[in-house]
Amino acid sequence: MLELREVTDPPIHMSDASTRNRPGDHPTLSASCIPHARRNYVDVVEAFPDEVAFVLHTLRGVFHTDAQAKRQALSPAERLRLHQEESAPRMQALYDWMTKQFAQRSVEPHSGLGQAIAYMQKHWQKLTLFLRVPGAPLDNNITERILKKAIQHRKNALFYRTLNGARVGDLFMTLIHTAELNKVEPFHYLVSLLRHAAKVALDLAAWMPWNDSEALAQAEAESTGPPRD
Repeated sequence: MLELREVTDPPIHMSDASTRNRPGDHPTLSASCIPHARRNYVDVVEAFPDEVAFVLHTLRGVFHTDAQAKRQALSPAERLRLHQEESAPRMQALYDWMTKQFAQRSVEPHSGLGQAIAYMQKHWQKLTLFLRVPGAPLDNNITERILKKAIQHRKNALFYRTLNGARVGDLFMTLIHTAELNKVEPFHYLVSLLRHAAKVALDLAAWMPWNDSEALAQAEAESTGPPRD
């Protein structure tokens, strides 16, 4: 809750451009999700293949630079400098290209491509916050992936016949998502819990997705017994 946040630098508010995503009266630094703007171009690629190819190629370079910063574990300040050196020229070239399309009347403003350009121009400052503020993200994909889990589960919950069935479904969804976050294959994880249900009941903490490998190895060793002579 933003009203409980200590007064420091304003937090970065990342979302698409929908007016429903505004944080109210709390001061924030607004950033818009680049993939949302990119999607507008992807939707018209069949009608404007060359133009869309230029946009996608430009944005691909920006995301490659961001991936490089992650691989090198750069600090927010170092990441900012890298983007200013490599991504800023790309984004400026993209902005100049968009301006040229309308100035030379190469694109009809009400066409699909024209609307994609207008959207990006309108939200340009938010889309390029990562070139000015350390730590500003390029997208909110992590948050969207988390929200999709809840939305998928909400749809599945329409088919539960009892409250207990819904409760069990909630538990399984929690376990599945927690396993995924810890890079554990959910199906095999759930199977291991069922196969060793008695041991799981004795020590739940040992069988959590982030540390169940040791408990599973020990349980399997005990089930096979000592080696025979």
